[in-house]
Amino acid sequence: MASAIKKFFATRTPKFYFLNKTVGNNSFRLLDVGAGNHSPSKTTSIFPNCEYHGVDLNKDYAYSQADETALKGFYEMDLTMLQYDAMPDDYFDYINMAHIIEHLHNGQDVLAGLAKKLKTGGHIYIEYPGKQSTKLPSMYGTLNYYDDHTHVRIYSYNEIADILTQNGFTVLSKGMRRSWFYILLMPARILSFWLRGKRLHANIFWDVLGFAEYVYARKS
Repeated sequence: MASAIKKFFATRTPKFYFLNKTVGNNSFRLLDVGAGNHSPSKTTSIFPNCEYHGVDLNKDYAYSQADETALKGFYEMDLTMLQYDAMPDDYFDYINMAHIIEHLHNGQDVLAGLAKKLKTGGHIYIEYPGKQSTKLPSMYGTLNYYDDHTHVRIYSYNEIADILTQNGFTVLSKGMRRSWFYILLMPARILSFWLRGKRLHANIFWDVLGFAEYVYARKS
């Protein structure tokens, strides 16, 4: 019961919502593009049948022993160099790419390379700050696109959908990220931060203000 409740709350986050919608409780191979912030241990705790592989520049961003244990494969690379031979072709069932593409000046080429790693019938989820984020106020944790100086390019969901279509994908869903669960939970999250004496984080407001966009697609 506890694990089911945990999974329910965790899968209200859009990147896990679409993953859960796709794989459910089945075994699957995941390529997580941008695998820091304890993503290996978090993901496998929600999806115990996940064979987790991560891609990142290095392991400097919040990796623990639990993350090392969860990793079945780790590919240390600069995605913009387009050298992906270390990753097997036609191997993965799902690619998660949340808040990575905005750091890549050649995202269209990166997506073309990653597409080869996905099995036919596999799915990809891409999330990133959209044009709307350039109009939002600055805030701790990035509410305005320019709060993060490592952002290099603004993409749109139509642009990314076109790139995926050109690489043999069928786009299943796209648009502005809106989790009504998190929108309704927003007052409680704000109160929780205040009661714990913590600084409010921008991601509390992402869904209500339309900070992010997403594209979810299947490889044909």
